[in-house]
Amino acid sequence: MSQSFTNLLYHLIFSTKDRRPLIKVEYQPRLYDYIGGIIRGCGGISLGINGTEDHVHVLTKLRPDRALSDVLRDLKSNATGWMHDVFPRLADFYWQRGYAAFTVSQSSLKQVQRYVAGQKEHHRKVSFRDEFILFLRANGIEYDERYI
Repeated sequence: MSQSFTNLLYHLIFSTKDRRPLIKVEYQPRLYDYIGGIIRGCGGISLGINGTEDHVHVLTKLRPDRALSDVLRDLKSNATGWMHDVFPRLADFYWQRGYAAFTVSQSSLKQVQRYVAGQKEHHRKVSFRDEFILFLRANGIEYDERYI
């Protein structure tokens, strides 16, 4: 084959440090736009960004020449600095070190987009912790409950 073809779709989830509810509703649209800009700067495409006051879901298509861990490092680092600059009263805003990343098939893309878009409604019924554990179990990922 003379060319390479990829469709690398990811559902990313990461939370604020200690899951502190610092991403107030009034900050969310601007933060999500900024995160989308970081993804574009990495050569990716944002397919959906949403969350609540303590975590964010990102559905994205990434280039094969960028390591997922590098994209997330850049995204979280730049978003933290931006939050500090734009909202000075959030000097104690930071992201949790870890993250979750799940691949998404093209056939499931619309379903995952609806899921990401419905985060606020979803979390009226299900806690972030319970949601996260469900994702880990559904993807066959072993975990230690002390670190969830």
